[in-house]
Amino acid sequence: MRGIGGIFFKSKDPKALSRWYADHLGVPVEPWGGASFKWREHEGAGQDASTVWSPFPADTTYFEPSQAPFMINFRVDDLDRMLEQLRRAGIAVDEPREESEYGRFGWLMDPDGNRIELWEPPKR
Repeated sequence: MRGIGGIFFKSKDPKALSRWYADHLGVPVEPWGGASFKWREHEGAGQDASTVWSPFPADTTYFEPSQAPFMINFRVDDLDRMLEQLRRAGIAVDEPREESEYGRFGWLMDPDGNRIELWEPPKR
């Protein structure tokens, strides 16, 4: 586990909420509606990294099957190894995975029914 990759949450009006955070807290909201906080890897030879903050529409299905209004994304070094480790521990891991220019993603639920997204950033 490398850290928090992102915090995603439901909102009745994501655009208005993003404007509020930008106006009152200085959150650097980007045109896509969320923010990407840039930082440098401590253990990765000073590589650039980011943590994403993003409101989603209240009716999003992206967090399902969780009923929680949020999802936390954790950065991992090796998605396949982490998912296999979780399976060996008896944890149900979602079968579909996603690969894109943003990296590799996998999902599971914690014991309280909260959706967790695991993210292996693209190799540089």
